[in-house]
Amino acid sequence: MRLKLNWFGTIIPVVSAAVLACTASFSDAQSYPSGNITIVIPYAPGGSSDAIVRVLAKLLGETWGHIIVVDNRPGASGMIGAELVAKAAPNGYTLLSTTNAYPGTVAVRAKLPFDPATSFVPVAMIARAPIILVVNPSVPAHNVKEFIALAKKHPLTYASTGLGGNIAMELLSQAAGIKLTEVPYKGIAPGVVALVSGEVESIIATSSAVMAQVQAKKLRALGVSSAKPNPLVPGVPAIAESGVPGFTYENWWGLFVPAGTPGNIVIQLNAGVNSVLMSPQMKEFLEREGAQAAPMSVAQLADLLPSEIARHKKAALAAGLQPQ
Repeated sequence: MRLKLNWFGTIIPVVSAAVLACTASFSDAQSYPSGNITIVIPYAPGGSSDAIVRVLAKLLGETWGHIIVVDNRPGASGMIGAELVAKAAPNGYTLLSTTNAYPGTVAVRAKLPFDPATSFVPVAMIARAPIILVVNPSVPAHNVKEFIALAKKHPLTYASTGLGGNIAMELLSQAAGIKLTEVPYKGIAPGVVALVSGEVESIIATSSAVMAQVQAKKLRALGVSSAKPNPLVPGVPAIAESGVPGFTYENWWGLFVPAGTPGNIVIQLNAGVNSVLMSPQMKEFLEREGAQAAPMSVAQLADLLPSEIARHKKAALAAGLQPQ
């Protein structure tokens, strides 16, 4: 700030444009939220992501006294909705809700109209869910070690869910030092059907997709991908503790805002979402979906996208998936 004389000879302060901008930004953040918020889901209605975000939006809207609009923008494996948010005004009123499918897709895309790692700032981790290594009962493996030993003798087949859908199994293969043969399917449901029929020998999938078949003895669960045994899948050992030390991989659902969103707004969003995640209603709903609430701080989430994208790119390269 500097001083100058006005036309009337009075000394007045002159405030720079940068200071004015910062003051306006701070003022906006202090009054946030002052209106409705839109959460863009880059997938079609009806899936787990859609269901989880709609419950979160309802509870968050009730907390803040504003409507949280859920806007499904499917297409291009989630990239249409992501681009929409990347180019939105960074004011905290347009959010992106996406999953670990986002870095998986980015890993196999050659060009995007936005930077997938730096165009967003993580706001909150909504939930996490482990995935389970499952085999057809005809496969003579009853634990992860036996599965690895069998795979080292001859390549086992596994069902994947299309482009980028084999990332988790490729990460497991790399960690275990084995080679598996991918058989792609158009979604998890036909992949599980193929496994039950014996068309393929294994799959790595969410508990909601396979546990009913495991409980019916139509499939055999060998290990869960969380670092420790998970209460969502009781009785199934952790892969990291039963054959592949250090291996972890979980599905996640997160919230993001465009880069440049004021830090105070990001912190308020984080606090609001984390408060909802601790509510009994949200916890119970997530458990029914086979997931767990995963409240995290903004600092804990800072490196989420760069690290996840790098990890998935490495797996895609090892799997021979060429960016398209």
